[in-house]
Amino acid sequence: MRRLVAVVTLVAAVALLAWQSTNPVLGNEPHVLIIDIDGAIEPLTADHIARGIDKARDDGASLVVIRLDTPGGLVDSTREIVERLLEAPVPVAVYVSPAGARAGSAGTFLTVAANFAVMAPGTNIGAASVVGPGGLDLPDTLARKIDEDTRAFIRSIADIRGRNAKALEDTVSDARAYSEQEALDLDVIDLIAPDMEAMLEELDGRTAETASGPVVVQSAGVPVHELGRTVLEQMLGLLANPTVAFVLFIVGGIALLVEFSAPGIFAPGVIAAICLTLFFVGFFNLPGNWIGVVLLVLAMGLFYAESTAPGFSVFGLGGIVALVLGAVFLFGNFFSPSELSEPSFSVHPVAIGIAAGLATVSWILFIHFVFRGGGVSRGFQKEQDWLMEGAWGVVLSDLEPGGRVRVSDEEWSATADPGVTIPQGEMVRVVAVYGKVLKVEKLQKDRKR
Repeated sequence: MRRLVAVVTLVAAVALLAWQSTNPVLGNEPHVLIIDIDGAIEPLTADHIARGIDKARDDGASLVVIRLDTPGGLVDSTREIVERLLEAPVPVAVYVSPAGARAGSAGTFLTVAANFAVMAPGTNIGAASVVGPGGLDLPDTLARKIDEDTRAFIRSIADIRGRNAKALEDTVSDARAYSEQEALDLDVIDLIAPDMEAMLEELDGRTAETASGPVVVQSAGVPVHELGRTVLEQMLGLLANPTVAFVLFIVGGIALLVEFSAPGIFAPGVIAAICLTLFFVGFFNLPGNWIGVVLLVLAMGLFYAESTAPGFSVFGLGGIVALVLGAVFLFGNFFSPSELSEPSFSVHPVAIGIAAGLATVSWILFIHFVFRGGGVSRGFQKEQDWLMEGAWGVVLSDLEPGGRVRVSDEEWSATADPGVTIPQGEMVRVVAVYGKVLKVEKLQKDRKR
């Protein structure tokens, strides 16, 4: 326990130092603060935008520009960002850029929630319709309920910002999408700008209604600064990757199994604590499912059971199945509907295949070592294990072929050859030792030789 506390404390200290590695304070002179959002809308995106708005307020920025290119994102994160945009004390512009970028699904809500909605030539916005888990259609009643809620959400944003509510509602009800010129003609956005400089020139002198009252934008000829990500945000961005999180759990789980199998070794416990801590950091920054975590924990439990009380395929095979199912269900909205079209959050199939393959190979090799008597060199066995070979014992529970025996006044997990059953009460002889598992045979077999 002391080791775990020390490791977690170290991780927390590093995280605190990383959190403090933010951009330098810019003073209170008028300037424009640019926040780049390129990718799915998720909790880290919401945190980054919130930090940018707070920094702009504290440093006296005259305008915040969110340069946006997104296919969509998570509902909760979208609502959180929209709330921050509507309550921002400084003017905010969302600029869908560069050419070829899009404000898809969740990006539509973010764009129209800003004081100024701007698009570059060759961009598009919309397609914010209701979808179910994995992009499947929802049952009619549920779909209608969520559709009404989402349409009301975008109408309320349109009313606050004075935009075309009907055109925006169509992006939800009919999955409509608009080019930059169509969006301008329909009064969905405020202007089209070929580049950042042109946009800042166009917005200069305009008045924005903010939470602190009307503000006249000063954006022409003022310094422009970009809000970089802190070290902590970069680390969290790496951890908030489904495949990375899955690999961290597998490595941490294996290290934990080693610690349980050979207590007293310092390294496996430390590795397990670090990897599992980092896994949960990523897990809580993704749309994680606890069902997946339970299945992965079950897989590790079955692998441990196979190593201590071999069931000749029962525990090992169950562990492999639980591992694959856990990886599949670990991330994504499998059991709840989504109000917006969300990007896929899932472990890469190659990573699942590699993990399952390694588990299968390890399981087969373990069976080979235990049941065929090969594998472990005596140079790696403890001296007391050598002395166990040839010792007599009694079967405490039927070996079919795995079970329990008593040898040298101690209770052990044991296994016989495949297909061999040794009833309770029979005398057996130890023929090999594999960690905490004994391979045994009937004592009568030894006597006939």
